[in-house]
Amino acid sequence: MWIRLLPALLAGLLAFQEVPIAPKPDADDKPVEWVCPMDRDVRTKAPGKCPRCGMALVAGIPDFLEYKTVMRTTPKKIVPGAKTAMTFEVVNPVSRKRVTEFDIVHEKLFHLFLVSRDLRFFAHEHPVLDQAGAFHFDWNFPQTGMYRVLTDYYPHGGTPQLNTSTLFVAGQASEPVKLAADLAPQKSENVSAALTMDPPEPIAGFKTLLFFDLTPGDGLEPYLGAWGHMLAASEDLVDMIHNHPFLADGGSRVQFNLIFPRAGMYRVWVQFQRKGVVNTVAFNVPVVELK
Repeated sequence: MWIRLLPALLAGLLAFQEVPIAPKPDADDKPVEWVCPMDRDVRTKAPGKCPRCGMALVAGIPDFLEYKTVMRTTPKKIVPGAKTAMTFEVVNPVSRKRVTEFDIVHEKLFHLFLVSRDLRFFAHEHPVLDQAGAFHFDWNFPQTGMYRVLTDYYPHGGTPQLNTSTLFVAGQASEPVKLAADLAPQKSENVSAALTMDPPEPIAGFKTLLFFDLTPGDGLEPYLGAWGHMLAASEDLVDMIHNHPFLADGGSRVQFNLIFPRAGMYRVWVQFQRKGVVNTVAFNVPVVELK
């Protein structure tokens, strides 16, 4: 009897072995999250462009790596009113070699911000890349004293960078200023901007919504890939923040979201473009500690 059953048992065993086994789920098969490398709170389930800043989304959240920016000036001694040649080189912190490839950030490869110590002077410019991988820019500094230099760029294969440095223009240095709050509407070339905030009195370390109502509200255009650009600097020039609108659609109201890191007074420059003209306005925003 057992001899008769043996062929049937062997056939059943072979049939069982031929049944395909479903593979175990692989952790790498999880849905990919696409993230804006600059505005990391912007995330989607599909590739595309950031609706806030226009940058191409990347797969996953890249680990931040701080690159070194080397700034040189010719001549070394800078005097007001004379041309100064500025050169910027970017060094990879891992290979320690000069970076020669960059990705576009807001229609440019390199953004340069200059702010004087007394916070009266502000410039947003764009150095040009040469074939060797260095950026060049010529500038006439209008006054003596200290300047803060903010560089904004995106090394290819890395993460967006926002680096600060300091230079001095020879002569009698101006005294540090004590800013007074100034939240009144500001007028520029062909647009005026009125500021309201929520909360009305910003608190250090907490999100503040800044609403800019623009007059006239027609003819507004994207400027360097965004509906506006903001640079906020603490009164002592320690904290400098480059930001872009959180909500904007080409209408007369533009919303920025900002977390002021410390209590104190901040100078906030905002740039909007209307009918081909770039308008720059500035407000002095007082920030308080949480009570």
